[in-house]
Amino acid sequence: MTDQIARIRITLDDSKPAVWRRVELPLSNSLKTLHLTIQAVMLFENYHLFRFDVGDAYYGIRFDDDYMDPPTRDAGNIRLAKLIERGITAFTYTYDFGDDWRHSVVIEAVLPADPLMDYPRFVDGERRAPPEDVGGIPGFEELLDAMAKPRHPARKSMMEWYGRPFDPNDISHDEVQTRIAALAKRRASGKAVHASKKA
Repeated sequence: MTDQIARIRITLDDSKPAVWRRVELPLSNSLKTLHLTIQAVMLFENYHLFRFDVGDAYYGIRFDDDYMDPPTRDAGNIRLAKLIERGITAFTYTYDFGDDWRHSVVIEAVLPADPLMDYPRFVDGERRAPPEDVGGIPGFEELLDAMAKPRHPARKSMMEWYGRPFDPNDISHDEVQTRIAALAKRRASGKAVHASKKA
């Protein structure tokens, strides 16, 4: 277990009031793990591509036919510790290039790890994140409007599409904790397998 963790705040850009989460990850974790953590705490389903924009570099899923300039680097190959060493504490994360969910990511602090705590860890947050494929910020605003007004003309179709009422204030704390616990367990078992192979 690492002895230092990064406390990170993730805010969905252009969401008013703000949809945000605060998490903690070991400095040894990669941007790929941060991506999976964001997916867990925002209750996204990891259906779509993602990218971190860090200075002039892009990190995400690397493809051989990537024509970006500069090309996208593998998010699994850059650790949080390396970003902090370079003085980088703020960058962006985009998920689903169709809906274009852009997030501001800020490393708020580097702290000693709690040896009794499992990481990644969800700390706190506010407001429910948009559901997958709702149509970006405009579609999300329409969903919120329809759910808030019982007589809204799109309410019935939105309810049928989403499958249940959408409460913008309910971040589903239990579901977030369940997803984060599963991710932490997967990370711990992966590290144990890696350590046994080295022994």
